[in-house]
Amino acid sequence: MSTEPLIEAPKSRFQRISNLLLASCLGVMAVAVFINIVLRYGFGSGLPASEELSRLLFVWMVFIGATAAYPAGEHMAFTSLVGRLQYRPHLMLAMTLFIRLLVLLACVLIGWGAWQQVVVGFGSHSVVLGYSTALLPLPAFLCATAIGLMALVEIIKRTPLDLGHNVEVE
Repeated sequence: MSTEPLIEAPKSRFQRISNLLLASCLGVMAVAVFINIVLRYGFGSGLPASEELSRLLFVWMVFIGATAAYPAGEHMAFTSLVGRLQYRPHLMLAMTLFIRLLVLLACVLIGWGAWQQVVVGFGSHSVVLGYSTALLPLPAFLCATAIGLMALVEIIKRTPLDLGHNVEVE
């Protein structure tokens, strides 16, 4: 095992913005839940808005994180089969295209279903805070659109699959 310090590559603007959004969502959720716990156990009352706000922020946080994880190569990957194709360039190229097309298909299906839920949510509002319930499936639509566009760019640029496993696995 190497004792050299790991040098991190500079983060892109997209990564910095997504990290800021993730931290903001987590911070607001933590404060809202903490205040709700103090009020509930200390004073016998709570803030119903805290639960609704935390649920909304959690959904957004999950999909922002999923979108940010895609270009960083941090999604779960099963590369043992594809890794064996490294020494067959034509087969590897075909498999890379097939995998990216599957990602694109999944994004289209998720995006289409999420958009249908957004449209349904336009007509109703949350019970406590009163926000449009279209805000709950909207991050799924945005995530699917963003990942789909990134996969499409990878297909056009013929970006090879990253089989390096840069993230340590336990």
